[in-house]
Amino acid sequence: MACISTRPSPASPSAAREAGPVAELEARVAALERDNAKLRRINAALIERIESSGSVRDASYTAFQHSVVLAEQVRERTDALNQAMGELRASNQLLSDARLRAETAHQHLIDAIESISDGFVLFDREQRIVLFNSRFKSFWARTRARITAGTRLSEVRRLASSSGLIVEEHPGSGTEPTLYRLRNGRWVQVSERPTREGGRVILYTDITEVKQSETIRREQALAQKSHLLQRAVDNLSQGVAMVNTEGALELWNRRFLELCGLAPIQAHRAFEEVMAESELRLLTPASRDDAGRPIRELEQRLFDGRMLEIRTHPLPAGGYVNTFTDITERYRHAEALRESERWIRLITDHVPALIAYLDANLVYEFTNKVYEEWYCWPRGAMLGQSLRDVHSEAQWRRLEPYVDRALAGESVSFEMAEANHAGQERYMLRSYVPNCQANGEVVGIFVLIRDITDRRRTAEALHKAYQNLEQRVRERTAELTELNDQLRLEIDERTQVEGRLREAKREAELANLSKTKFLAAVSHDLLQPLNAARLFTSALLEQRDPGRNTALIRNVSNSLEDVENLLGTLVDISKLDAGVIKPDIAPFAVSELLGNLAEEYRQLARAEGLQLHFVACSALVRSDIQLLARILRNLLTNAIRYTPQGRILLGCRRHARRLSIEVWDTGVGIPEDKLDEIFLEFKRGDGVRPNQDRGLGLGLAIVDKIARMLGHRIRVSSRPGRGSCFAVEVPLARRAPPARPEPSAPEQVLQRLEGARVWVLDNDAAICAGMRTLLEGWGCRVVTALSQEDLGRQVDGFHAEADLLIADYHLDNGHNGIDAVAAVNARRASPLPALMITANYSNELKQQVRALGHTLMHKPVRPMKLKTAMSHLLARGG
Repeated sequence: MACISTRPSPASPSAAREAGPVAELEARVAALERDNAKLRRINAALIERIESSGSVRDASYTAFQHSVVLAEQVRERTDALNQAMGELRASNQLLSDARLRAETAHQHLIDAIESISDGFVLFDREQRIVLFNSRFKSFWARTRARITAGTRLSEVRRLASSSGLIVEEHPGSGTEPTLYRLRNGRWVQVSERPTREGGRVILYTDITEVKQSETIRREQALAQKSHLLQRAVDNLSQGVAMVNTEGALELWNRRFLELCGLAPIQAHRAFEEVMAESELRLLTPASRDDAGRPIRELEQRLFDGRMLEIRTHPLPAGGYVNTFTDITERYRHAEALRESERWIRLITDHVPALIAYLDANLVYEFTNKVYEEWYCWPRGAMLGQSLRDVHSEAQWRRLEPYVDRALAGESVSFEMAEANHAGQERYMLRSYVPNCQANGEVVGIFVLIRDITDRRRTAEALHKAYQNLEQRVRERTAELTELNDQLRLEIDERTQVEGRLREAKREAELANLSKTKFLAAVSHDLLQPLNAARLFTSALLEQRDPGRNTALIRNVSNSLEDVENLLGTLVDISKLDAGVIKPDIAPFAVSELLGNLAEEYRQLARAEGLQLHFVACSALVRSDIQLLARILRNLLTNAIRYTPQGRILLGCRRHARRLSIEVWDTGVGIPEDKLDEIFLEFKRGDGVRPNQDRGLGLGLAIVDKIARMLGHRIRVSSRPGRGSCFAVEVPLARRAPPARPEPSAPEQVLQRLEGARVWVLDNDAAICAGMRTLLEGWGCRVVTALSQEDLGRQVDGFHAEADLLIADYHLDNGHNGIDAVAAVNARRASPLPALMITANYSNELKQQVRALGHTLMHKPVRPMKLKTAMSHLLARGG
């Protein structure tokens, strides 16, 4: 039942409006009744006066007349009073009906307020309670507070605070409601709204179930996030331990326990107590070294030989996180690199020659031990010094013309006598070799100095001995005995001189081998800028609308290709002489090699107006497919170069245990007496076309060196004016090689490359730019990076979507592409197929890449070969 205050409630607005005219009529009736009573008294007084004094007739008549007038006025007033009373009765009836409707509406209002589930309170303009429901009263049931009609809002709030009903308050911001937690654990939401008359309506909504549901959802979400966080931490390759502000261990993973050698532990244990059970040192943000500097990371070797890296990271809200990383492999790699560097330095320091490198400003960037010892400089003190500062002014004037020639791009060798700071004078054979970039710019000079003092003095002594011998023969012709003794002495001297000459020759051969090995070692740096330029020109040539610059771009591309072939040939000769290239003998189907060569050189022959015929063969052979391909390429190139017209034939002949792969041409032929000379270095035939590139004369020399390395016999027969035949004999294989995938059609290759996501890792910015231009021209989406860290920042820590990784083997700071690919794939759910690009032709690297399942491609990279290899990897990865 509704709780209604004892104070009379105001009528509804409609009842108030109907009660207004009734009050006015009542006032008018009351006034008329007063006037009527007054007139009656006057009339009675006049009648009494007339009756008592009838002596004066006129006065009586006047009084009577006046009374008649008064009676008329009384009648009029009485009629008006009766009319007003009728109106009053009608108004009272209307008022009664309005009051009944107001009471009915008031009851409906009370019923509606009681029917709502919220507590309801109505305040008037003086902020006093007018009306409230039982739901609101139930909030105060267990308190001593008494809330009645007329209680002020401020008193209600005071009673709520003093009675202990409210335990916790959360004020709302702006239009947001206020939340209260009651003593019984319930939650109430208070909403206030002003009324039109200046009062206030307050609703008290019980939101306990909503708060409990929200609390449960929040706890479930926190539990799920905690579970996910623990799973993520457990899957890290690092050990992780999070410590709260009290120094207790809050979060850790299994890797932390493994690296620290700990058994499973309980949460909220003191971190210092946990680490005391391990052999590791305790590291916190408060740790300091002996100098008082903060320690944020340290490396510690365990008893089992492993090396751990420990780092501490303070948290903004207090506490810290420690990470534990097993860097044993990295530490061993670093030690191996340092050991390798030490051995390289040890070898160069014991080379019997002075070796140095100057930059374009003639500043020393490298010197070996012999160089520094000769010029009496402390170890490493010459680095950063200028060539002018090392030599005296007179010595510099003698060297300056040769240095200028080297800076102009000319290789210079000359003999010169010089003295060091200790006054020791020796004869030196100096060689200045310029280090040129692809555009011809000289960026440095290689300096090689050999001491030829003994050879020079031996030659002078020999010359002097000959002079003395002639003089002694003329003087002592008669003294045969003494002459014989003298001759024996001279023979002994000659024997010694010949021994010294042989020693000098051996030193010269060693120096030449050192130079050859040096050239083979720097082949990567020689081919790197050419590789970048080749990529750029290939990308330009493959543009769909190159415009007027097509001929210019093609000429630049042809020129770069010529330079590339020349340098590649020189590098190959150097690597063959230095023994860098090792054959990788394996069985394979010869059709795999000959079919591709025939298709490639058919286009070249057609461009020269020749026809190339190919006879397929299904034999299996044992050889190094790449080195054998190099032999056949040189033979086919020579056949096209020295055939003015006609045709070229590529085919095979089977013998008992070998297969003869032959290249026939209808060219100019070779004279019989020249057949042995053509395999010598720098021997070239006469060109058969105007403006023809005659090469360096090293093609057949390379063929001869590779054939000797592989143990293959080279046969040649020729008839001048009729043509020639070159054949290489390869042993047959008994076991079939693993099947190779069929080559894809060009349209399939482009279709696979379209939209492919490719990452390129190379420490050369020009190579990255060239690869990006070339691959984007094929429709790929490319991300290039100069280091592994740079790539990780661009691709969300290696978690971004990708299809292929192209990496250079030689990276900066002693890193290599194989380790980079392993690090990238270790961070991914599924590994990426990798294409390794290098100028290193070593058999060890080739076998390592093959064992890892990667694809190897040597520099300089040919776009068509790159496109085919990428298509094959994408097809295999898909």
